[in-house]
Amino acid sequence: MADSIFCSQPYGHLTQSWADRRLLQLGQRLLVDGYKFVTPTPLTHQRVNARPGSSQATDLRAVFGWSRPFDSGLFDDTEFAELLQSGIIEQHASRWRSTVRWSSLGSLLLAHSAFPTDKADAVFFGPDTYRFASLIEAHLSQRFAPIHRAVDIGCGTGAGALLVARTHPHAEVLAVDINPRALRMSAVNAELAEAHNVSVYHSDVLGSIEGRFDLILANPPYMKDTRQRAYRHGGGVLGEQLSLRILEEALPRLQPDGTLLLYTGVAMKAGRDLFLDAARGLLASDDYGWTYREIDPDVFGEELEKPGYEQVERIAVVALTVTRLT
Repeated sequence: MADSIFCSQPYGHLTQSWADRRLLQLGQRLLVDGYKFVTPTPLTHQRVNARPGSSQATDLRAVFGWSRPFDSGLFDDTEFAELLQSGIIEQHASRWRSTVRWSSLGSLLLAHSAFPTDKADAVFFGPDTYRFASLIEAHLSQRFAPIHRAVDIGCGTGAGALLVARTHPHAEVLAVDINPRALRMSAVNAELAEAHNVSVYHSDVLGSIEGRFDLILANPPYMKDTRQRAYRHGGGVLGEQLSLRILEEALPRLQPDGTLLLYTGVAMKAGRDLFLDAARGLLASDDYGWTYREIDPDVFGEELEKPGYEQVERIAVVALTVTRLT
């Protein structure tokens, strides 16, 4: 299979709208100002914002990190008008609020959807992203085989693609997603990071791109979400379907010595890991070597109270690393 791209025009600085360029300018301003924000879990975010004195933003960190409403006087008239026209802020009762958040990941600054992430096309960033980033960085520090071509499936903010692009500036790095809002965020984030070797494409898993890869990354949604929000709903009985599909489609797209790094969540029932049970069948070939481990044994415990999770003991996040041997 030829290592070429047949999908449509990639997102990038030539195709960004005025609103995207305004978002990029905002990110550049925040970097210059030394803005930093580590995004917590939604429950922590909700609890902190519910504290006395936390109902209104009085600085940019509270506006673009904690997603708190603010008075228009926080910005000068020109900047306020541009933020409003570009859709970066919107009216919220008698005040205003940002529609985006900015989160720190090491030296990177990444735009994503504001809290709460209720919309179907919300672009999520949170503790899962930080754990995924740590997994990628550990892999890159131990990898000796060259990386000429890499892809981040379901890229969201583009965090995974940017980590690879930063450490391998001569590699061709693709960031793909089916969510147009995620593609816009990834394109802005890549330009803000000056990651010129990142290209952003619309693709359902690997369906719109050709060729093989030295590294395939994926941090797919893995929950059973009745609202089927793009960043949460993994499909199947308990959110496992997309992760298994990515595994199945990625294996034949690996170059020899190429690696799939899959970070996902698993609903454990009666002590059984149903994702691993299904994955073993896909990994039975001697063509692949693989490792599997739990990164965190218990996350999103509040989900166990929701319909469909009555028989689930816990939700674990796991890392599956698969290397093509031949």
